[in-house]
Formats: sequence, structure tokens, C-alpha cells
Amino acid sequence: MIIEAREFRNLKTKHAKEILSLLLEINRPFNILCSLNGINFNPALPEYISSAFKEVIIFTLANYTLESSYIENEKLIFEAGFGEENFGSVVSVPVENIIQITEGENPLFINIAATLPKPQKPKNPFAMNPRNKKFIDE
Repeated sequence: MIIEAREFRNLKTKHAKEILSLLLEINRPFNILCSLNGINFNPALPEYISSAFKEVIIFTLANYTLESSYIENEKLIFEAGFGEENFGSVVSVPVENIIQITEGENPLFINIAATLPKPQKPKNPFAMNPRNKKFIDE
């Protein structure tokens, strides 16, 4: 299927980045629905907050969260507050994990490929030997 192809995933990631860049540039509030796997919270959220998350999560980027948002290294990064006490954390979302971008009720972007498992990079048996590290560019 085309949605499993790396080229298709790359195209959808590029398209998502372009839409996100536009929304950030014009300072327009929006929502993202994304796969939780691969999202980083710094500092880590308390267990009683993170345990309530499902496999997909929606973030609303508005006000301070929107103002703090930027794209860096294929990730959308923003500050957000969680729970009743508004526990602050910097959220880092891989753009390829974004399933949907909406403005209010209007869908701007949909990426069904974001729900599929990420293909694993093949292991290089040569690189598994620590003595060979000096021969490998990483």
C-alpha cells in the first residue's frame, strides 16, 4: 500500500511541516491529533497525568502554548500545562506522528500513515562489534 511507503510518509511529513509553519507564522490557534508513541515531555509528567493518556492525544495550541511553539529537527516543540495544577512541560512531537491538524472544527491536514508502525532500520552487523566503531561515520 502507498501509505506504507517511506516516500509517502516523507511527503506527508513535509506537508505537515509546511502547514504547521504557516499556522505558527500567522499565529493562528490550531489542534493536533497525534500518536503518543515518540512524544517527549520535559520534565516528565507525573504518573497520575500520563497514565490517563491513550494511544492518540490531542493538543490545542493557543495563547502561551502557541506563542512558545516552534519547529526544530522534524519536531514540533511547545510548552503546555497539564492536569488541575497546570503542571508545565516542554512537549516535543515528531511531525511524522501528527495524524490530523485542525483549525476549530475544520480539518487542514490528515495523515493516516502516522497511525502505522514505523519501519525499523536494518541492523548493520558490522556496527554491532564495538571494535568497528572507529570505521563507521555516524
